[in-house]
Amino acid sequence: MMDQRKKTVRRVVAGGLTLSLLVPLLAACNDKNEEDPNNRRTLRIGMMYGSSQDESYYRQQYTDLFEYTHKNIDIELIPAIDWSEQQFETPDKQQNVDQLAKVKEIMTGANPVDIMIVDSTAMLSQLVQENMLKPLDPLIKEDKIDLSDYVPSVIDGIKEVGDNQLFALTPTFVPSALFYNKTLFQKNNIEPPRDGMSWDEVIALAKRFGDGKGGKDATFGFSFNQWGASDGYSDMAQYAAPLGLRVYDEKGEKMLVNTPQWEKVWTTIADLYKKHVVPTQEDMQKIYEAQNKDVAVGGDGGQVYNPYQNQLFFSGKMAMVLGQYYMLNDLETYNKNYEKLKMTKLDWDVVTVPQFINEAPGIGTNISLSALTSINAKAANPDDAWEFVKFMNGEEWAKLKSRSSYEMTARKSFIKPRDGMSYNIDAFTQLKPAPQQSIADAKLLQERPNLNYINQLGSTEFQQVLSGKLSVKEALKEYEEKGNDLLQKIKLNPKGQFDPGIGGDVYGGGGIARPLG
Repeated sequence: MMDQRKKTVRRVVAGGLTLSLLVPLLAACNDKNEEDPNNRRTLRIGMMYGSSQDESYYRQQYTDLFEYTHKNIDIELIPAIDWSEQQFETPDKQQNVDQLAKVKEIMTGANPVDIMIVDSTAMLSQLVQENMLKPLDPLIKEDKIDLSDYVPSVIDGIKEVGDNQLFALTPTFVPSALFYNKTLFQKNNIEPPRDGMSWDEVIALAKRFGDGKGGKDATFGFSFNQWGASDGYSDMAQYAAPLGLRVYDEKGEKMLVNTPQWEKVWTTIADLYKKHVVPTQEDMQKIYEAQNKDVAVGGDGGQVYNPYQNQLFFSGKMAMVLGQYYMLNDLETYNKNYEKLKMTKLDWDVVTVPQFINEAPGIGTNISLSALTSINAKAANPDDAWEFVKFMNGEEWAKLKSRSSYEMTARKSFIKPRDGMSYNIDAFTQLKPAPQQSIADAKLLQERPNLNYINQLGSTEFQQVLSGKLSVKEALKEYEEKGNDLLQKIKLNPKGQFDPGIGGDVYGGGGIARPLG
């Protein structure tokens, strides 16, 4: 939960607006009733997370501009999960809060919220399935709102959870792209990546870099993130997300990993590590040791702080890396300060994230829709709620949000490269988000938090593959057998402490073992 809080607050701080930005918008936003003292209303806006201490940030992010230009409307913010209360709960309750139940609490009852802002299509999908949201298509049609200026992949991503209907709109989203080092490709006479490539094509391209041995002086072809190596198992979460593969069934009783599809995924990722196409943890350790040695020998106490020295893409040792939109911040800062760091300027560009052309065309990985804004079917003030949704997704708002360095506006006409930078901006807007963990699966995990041991077991089995102790077939068979036994133990003891009998090194994270819907 705390990671979610940090993520949300970062977005809020990054997108904070000041009243100095309001002036150009005042004339267009008042109607004849706005000055009528007898026509004062309250608009209740529900949010996933918040607290009274953070309310000013949320108002800057979502409501100050609307409230300033709609003078007869008072905004009331209601968090479904209140951090100021949640922090005093036991760690178990903090980690396993029932998000859907909390959202339902503020959407029903005697004084329900008019608007609900959620941060995942999984939550939006559940609210749609339970008929808790008002469809927006009739309102869009009645007001003759032209959706052609919205990024098609964003609209399509929202429609997919509403059976081809819109139950929410979002002013921003966080896309990803494949960043590549143009200099490395030119130096090695290799044709650079292009938009629309498949995973197989990108992996084949990545394998043309390096000598397959790794080490401190190696050049690597690819990484799933800008910081370097992971345990490998968590990389499979990103890679396999568009495929929607499950690790265990919906009841949490049977493993589903011993299949040709999972075998192909495991083989692909394991091969990248074994051939040092992506840096292993051992590779990164050797690089760290070499850098520390150089500092110890040549340092004079005046060493400049360098946040990029361990990021191989910035040091020219990585050909391609998956990065989210806010990686542009690091690239901009780096190229303005590389001389101070005694490093080399980066010549880079981006293309679309690789996709599974046959199995999941048009779907990317590590792409998220943020601030999905919907109208409660039980809203006491539906007209003002729709006015807020329109305003938040209108042109004036998009113009302001286009200045965000962390999120991209969903309006095509306001999408452009950063000032002073030139890159393939369209690469960020072509693909839809991958399916997210369903609310039903999240609820099962809340009821049985010991299901996290399945994730740890998978990571342990994957390490057996990387070390050469087991083949992929053997590891998946063992994962299935041990997992089935573990699932039964977890069913009998969903929350209590017990020895899962996993053994070996245990790695957390790697959400792939939390089955996708």
